[in-house]
Amino acid sequence: MGQSKLLVSIVAGAAIGAALSMLDRSTREKTIDTTKKMKEAVTYYATNREELQVLVEEKVLAAKVLCESVSDNVNTIAEKVEEFKELPTTIQSMIDDTKSAFTLPHKE
Repeated sequence: MGQSKLLVSIVAGAAIGAALSMLDRSTREKTIDTTKKMKEAVTYYATNREELQVLVEEKVLAAKVLCESVSDNVNTIAEKVEEFKELPTTIQSMIDDTKSAFTLPHKE
C-alpha cells in the first residue's frame, strides 16, 4: 500500500514540475517546437516504414562495429598489461646478467 502512494506521489510531483516549467516562455516554445518535430518524424516514418527499417539497420550495424572496435581495444590493452607485468622480471634478469658479467673473476 505504501508503494502505490509513492508511485502516485512521484507522478504527481513530475506533473506539477512539468506544469511549473511551462510558465517560462522559452521552455514552452522549445517544448512546442520539439513536439512538432517529433510529430512530423513519427508521421513521416509511419508512411515510410522501409526507410525507418533501413535507418534502424544502419544504426544497429554501427553499434555492432563500435562494440567490436571497443572489444578489440580492450583486448589490446589487456595484452599490453600482460607485457608490462612481465617487464620487471625481464629487467631484473638483465640486471643480474650484467652484474654477474662484471663480478666474475677475469683470467689473464
